[in-house]
Amino acid sequence: MAKNFILDTNVLLHDPQSIFAFGDNNVIVPIYVIEEIDTFKKDLNELGRNARQVSRYLDEFRGSQGNLCDGVKLRNGGTLRVAFTKRSIDPDMLSVHSMDNKIMAVALEARDNHPDQPAIFVTKDANLRIRADALGLTSVDFVNDEKVAVDDMYTGYAEMTVSGDLINDLYKNGEIHLELDHHGPNQYLILKNEMNPSQTALAKFAPAKGPDAVVPSMKLKDGVWGIRPRNMEQSFALDLLLNDDIKLVTLVGKAGTGKTLLAIAAGLQRTMDAQVFNKLLVSRPIFPLGKDIGFLPGDVEQKLNPWMQPIFDNVEFLMNLSRSDKKRGRGYHELIDLGVLAIEPLTYIRGRSIPNQYIIVDEAQNLTPHEVKTIITRAGDNTKIVLTGDPYQIDNPYLDTMNNGLIHVLNRFRNEKIAGHVTLTKGERSALAECASNVL
Repeated sequence: MAKNFILDTNVLLHDPQSIFAFGDNNVIVPIYVIEEIDTFKKDLNELGRNARQVSRYLDEFRGSQGNLCDGVKLRNGGTLRVAFTKRSIDPDMLSVHSMDNKIMAVALEARDNHPDQPAIFVTKDANLRIRADALGLTSVDFVNDEKVAVDDMYTGYAEMTVSGDLINDLYKNGEIHLELDHHGPNQYLILKNEMNPSQTALAKFAPAKGPDAVVPSMKLKDGVWGIRPRNMEQSFALDLLLNDDIKLVTLVGKAGTGKTLLAIAAGLQRTMDAQVFNKLLVSRPIFPLGKDIGFLPGDVEQKLNPWMQPIFDNVEFLMNLSRSDKKRGRGYHELIDLGVLAIEPLTYIRGRSIPNQYIIVDEAQNLTPHEVKTIITRAGDNTKIVLTGDPYQIDNPYLDTMNNGLIHVLNRFRNEKIAGHVTLTKGERSALAECASNVL
């Protein structure tokens, strides 16, 4: 039995492809949704792009498939219809949100006029789902099937119990072969001796040597720019960050796990010391924490300084500057003047081709999937991109823990040989920061 799915405005603005996500069922777009989308079409952001794409889809169907009022055929076998209604919802019950009321009225009419076809109201607005439920209307959130809950996402490493002889062979021969279902091509392993659990080995899959080939993880005795990994997760992260064959790295973790510091240290090592890359380019989305203080004076560099201060703090920490050094005016700007370090806004990255650079995008959880695609497709020859972030600290009001750009990239690149991922869980900033992250 075909179902009637009535789409709210925020569903189409979130994903214009949602029109095609309901199989061979009927998709109904209230005319009031079109009116709301029209108010976004001139915006120069993700919402504006999605609004214009929805309009293009509907206009294409109108011109080639027939009348949207009567319904047109979709490529997946379903139908699409634009509907309106003269029905009204009790104004005493819902005296505000007039446009939302009209959209729900279309859903209620679809339910009552076609009792043999279940009507389902699809919206990403939690409050609107509650109001729809109070009216006896079935309502659901729109979540793509490919999305994975953050708590269940791929961590980039796994623990295995093996024989002591196998661990000895790993270090003696430099390679062993293990079968592990559904592992990533660059996944790391914590191998524990079945007879002596205190004996462990850190290893990783090596796709260049075969799908089940495992080699020892990199040992960093001297550290990187004075930074040594403090736990196994950080060891895995540095191994990825220093591996030039891995072109895309995602690091996910709560505050204080060392994501940004490790990424910058590795970037400086590959840029200044190893000279594999010409420049370290660092950027982050601009979203304020709390109420915005308004426009900032100065040129682009001066405007970016407050947003990039966490990056500057990490760079100066790695430079190991003393108090007297800072008094003499030494700081991160020395690396900028040398052309080794560049701080750039993501706003102007569209259309560029960026070769031979080590790119770090901090706080990537505030990027939309479209924005992160724009960034990654800028990578030229011999460019490496590192995305860091915490999906539980999202400042962008149109994103959540499942549909942000960082998690989108993680899910899409999980099985790619040129990509690697590590989830960091142990805080190393300070005892206070770790306690606050856990209890607050």
